[in-house]
Amino acid sequence: MATSFLPLELNCRFSSPARLPAFKGSSLRGAFGHALKSVTCALRRQDCASCLLAKSCAYNLIFATEKLANSRLSARPHPYILNPPASSQQDWQSGEEFRFGLTLLGPAARFLPHILYAVEEMGRTGLGREAREGAGRFVLAELRLCGEERPLYTETDRTLQQPPELPWLRVEPPGRTLAELGLELQTPLRLKDQNSLQNSLNFTALIRAALRRVSALEEHYGEGKPELDYRGLLVLADKVETVQAELRWQEHRRYSNRQRREMLLGGMVGKLRFRGELTPFLPLLRYAEAVNLGKQTVFGLGKIHLLEVN
Repeated sequence: MATSFLPLELNCRFSSPARLPAFKGSSLRGAFGHALKSVTCALRRQDCASCLLAKSCAYNLIFATEKLANSRLSARPHPYILNPPASSQQDWQSGEEFRFGLTLLGPAARFLPHILYAVEEMGRTGLGREAREGAGRFVLAELRLCGEERPLYTETDRTLQQPPELPWLRVEPPGRTLAELGLELQTPLRLKDQNSLQNSLNFTALIRAALRRVSALEEHYGEGKPELDYRGLLVLADKVETVQAELRWQEHRRYSNRQRREMLLGGMVGKLRFRGELTPFLPLLRYAEAVNLGKQTVFGLGKIHLLEVN
């Protein structure tokens, strides 16, 4: 069970002062969508669902996912994850650098040139509510694979290098026994149970969310619906003990241009520690660490990090 993924880091530099919210995921996602459509859409007034070019369109694949019939999912999951800067800095001066992450899953990676142009268009248009007045404009200084020294693109040579063979997210058993691990919820995790957002998290709920996320991505961008013992894993998860839970609710606000109203993006952040027979779950959690969990992952929500894996 595996899907290809392309984890990118974009190093940008503001060319005009910017005023951004503390959590920048919504601003980046909105600007990315508008820019991607502007640089890829050949028929600007055509609805994506009825467009004859939809199957070969970067915007349709990456951003405008279709609704699904006869599926447990309401729509195809987006094949990308935006991870905004961790800093809550709101005022930026011209010349200051900022970085954000963009992970492409499965076939989305083949549209890397389109995405590069879209990010450059984002920079020309600007970020934040004052973008129309010329604020928040930036240049893409460098694009690289996460963890790699050599960039794929720089502003000086403006040549996009082909990435090496794409890495794969694989769910494989670890080579050792795991009895305890820590987990940090770095950005708000939004999980629903019976249509209500949850403000606490036990290990079973965590694994249930990981199974949903991994299954959805594998079904659409990997090797098909994974052959996992869902019931058996949940039975084992019930036996895992939570020995530390330091969680709090963190609220973020965003303005939806489509719905013309302010919306809330709150969720759980903090640290947990679990103890028990954890070996079977490490591959799932490593996978989830790369693709985020819960709702609104495209904004950068649900980013988790495994701590002190013993």
